[in-house]
Amino acid sequence: MLDALTLDQLRILLAVAETGSFSAAGRRLNRVQSAISQSVQTLEATLGIVLFDRTRKTPMLTDSGRALLGRARQVVADVSALQAQAAAIGDGLEPDLTLAIDNLFPSEPLMASLRALRLRFPDVPVTLYTAPILAAAGRLRDGAANIALCAVLPGAMDDLVAAPLTTIQMTPVAAADHPLVRMGEPLSHDMLSRHVQLILTDPTAPPDGLTFGVIGSRVWRFVDLGRRLDFLRSGFGWGNMPAHTVAPLIATGELSALTLLEPGLLVRRIPMHAVYPRDRPPGPAGRWFLQHLLAALQVRDARAA
Repeated sequence: MLDALTLDQLRILLAVAETGSFSAAGRRLNRVQSAISQSVQTLEATLGIVLFDRTRKTPMLTDSGRALLGRARQVVADVSALQAQAAAIGDGLEPDLTLAIDNLFPSEPLMASLRALRLRFPDVPVTLYTAPILAAAGRLRDGAANIALCAVLPGAMDDLVAAPLTTIQMTPVAAADHPLVRMGEPLSHDMLSRHVQLILTDPTAPPDGLTFGVIGSRVWRFVDLGRRLDFLRSGFGWGNMPAHTVAPLIATGELSALTLLEPGLLVRRIPMHAVYPRDRPPGPAGRWFLQHLLAALQVRDARAA
């Protein structure tokens, strides 16, 4: 009966296979040889197979024993990992980390910090929600996320804590063959309003909700930043994009930056914050991640300065 199989038996199996004898396994595990031998016999009876050939001077794994050795080693490792994770959770480590990330947030420093988090806390699973602009904080309030990396609105933040991380530079762009680019001159409000503007929107917000940086009424709305970029590259309109996203495309000539006659028409800098509920602050993994991310962003900003 497999229900009678024990973790101790598997550890003894590994010890005998690794040390080469029952007596050596006994010394490693601080057991008498007879106890080691009896445990192996019980395991063989439970599994219904012979694990060791005892006809030689030292016991040798049979073909069946070799076939099961890797699985036994994995079971013991998994149980050890389970025990370590349970102990860490008992000491306050969060069982998981869920991030709501604004569309505009730069991916490179985020991935660097998540890669480091995986090495530092390998047993903490991570979930990423990509959220429309100004929608990430809602994931905190409905309990779906532990931390949001996003822009925040002034006011209405009594239930949340927001710590500054970085500032996203914005650049108005259009495809290289777009009529606005071909004008070859600083663009006025009137010039911009004659052409379709591609903007990001929050699908959960009411139709008459907050809008900013919208020029005129010819607007196409997108939830996803990547999809909006695809349409910009295809010449469907113009839009205000994160500089880190469009810089490579401007360098290759696929997109062109637009010069505005009135620079104040559009938002040019968007502060990004780490946000979390005041009554549910991050645990050890979340705090470590935010410290690493802040350092990565500071290095990135220093290079761009």
